[in-house]
Amino acid sequence: MLNALNETEIDPNPLKQFEKWYDDAVSTGVPEADAMTLATATKDGSPDARIVLLKSFDDRGFVFYTNYQSRKAKELGENEMACLLFYWLPVKRQVRIEGTVEKVSEEESDDYFHTRPWGSKLGAWASDQSEVIAGREDLEKRFEEFELKFADNVPRPPHWGGYRVKPNAIEFWQGRDNRLHDRIRYRAQEDGSWRIERLAP
Repeated sequence: MLNALNETEIDPNPLKQFEKWYDDAVSTGVPEADAMTLATATKDGSPDARIVLLKSFDDRGFVFYTNYQSRKAKELGENEMACLLFYWLPVKRQVRIEGTVEKVSEEESDDYFHTRPWGSKLGAWASDQSEVIAGREDLEKRFEEFELKFADNVPRPPHWGGYRVKPNAIEFWQGRDNRLHDRIRYRAQEDGSWRIERLAP
């Protein structure tokens, strides 16, 4: 028997509801519960998607980090609309988040960068993300060059930092028997409240 998603039991705040589901996913051992698909589009509507990791969330939105010169960053520079998708197969749940994207503050990016493993810090310098390179050897050579340059004190690259997806719609999907799934969508209203709607599966 799969879980149910009922209007009478959900939190009126979708961020609180997400926190509950996220904690459930982590506590039940869902592999990489923080992995989410980030979908973007160019200014002319050409779509793209990739997996990124959720690093934090609060009432302001959902935060991930990346190279500001990457393909995703260039697309977000052209079109600030984005969508996130979490798929937690072991508990038969999905969460879809639609909204606009903004860069987090320099301070937030610095604070998170300093928590990263040493190798990941160097990797942020070594990789010109999304650019064509001659081969693996070039990437490893650049890593070694930055290793010699910075040693143990690796600063945050100026081209690396966070984005926050500020949601205007969040949909919770709970798998049910006979494909009669539960779908509850929250839509942001002008007064700051959320409208809650059930969608047909």
